[in-house]
Amino acid sequence: MSMPNIAAQTLQRQILSGTYEPGTMLPSQRELSDSMGISRASLREALSMLEALGFIRSVPGKGTLVTERQAGRVAPPPLHDAADGEAVSAASALQLAAIFQLRYVLEPASAALAARNITPQATPRLWGIQARFEEALKNFDLVSASHADLEFHQLIAELSGNPGFTQVVRQFESPISHSLRVPFADPERIWTPAVEHRAVAAAISAGDVDGARRAMQQHLVNAAARVELEFVLP
Repeated sequence: MSMPNIAAQTLQRQILSGTYEPGTMLPSQRELSDSMGISRASLREALSMLEALGFIRSVPGKGTLVTERQAGRVAPPPLHDAADGEAVSAASALQLAAIFQLRYVLEPASAALAARNITPQATPRLWGIQARFEEALKNFDLVSASHADLEFHQLIAELSGNPGFTQVVRQFESPISHSLRVPFADPERIWTPAVEHRAVAAAISAGDVDGARRAMQQHLVNAAARVELEFVLP
């Protein structure tokens, strides 16, 4: 696991255990990076993961706020900054919409090809990742869950048998990872991606080409809807 992932997991545990209480500010990036023995760049990447997952929120001019939780869950970040009322960056929304549109073109085709090419040896790999995904969700370990989520989509690209699909997913790993994390900020629906993954995995395992394509298309449309994002379907 990479240093940013390890740092994100450490901070996630500290937030969930109450070391950093909801409504309080995290220490400065310099303090955090020194105390954790990591570079500022690795820390910033870890903080970006946690913000996408809804654990923290950047407050301009103040620092990083730990978000409120209910019943052990994390509340989604607000659409507007409380300090200045400005909406979420239009550029950020456009970038996220663009990556969802790219994924909608690429991933249903990958899933369909994976279903066409599935082998008895590949099926346990797919369900093994799904099991780790669900176990992480049970423990409310959203950092590990989002990592397993990425592995699931990367494996489907690999199972398509088209090295170009695998290369594209690897090339755009960072924005794809972000697009996978953002829906987890909704505390009421963190299990929904796992349910949708089951439908995709079941269709691929059964060799159902059309079913795998439809299940992946629906998963992507639903994921965008969970963050109130609209993108133009190809």
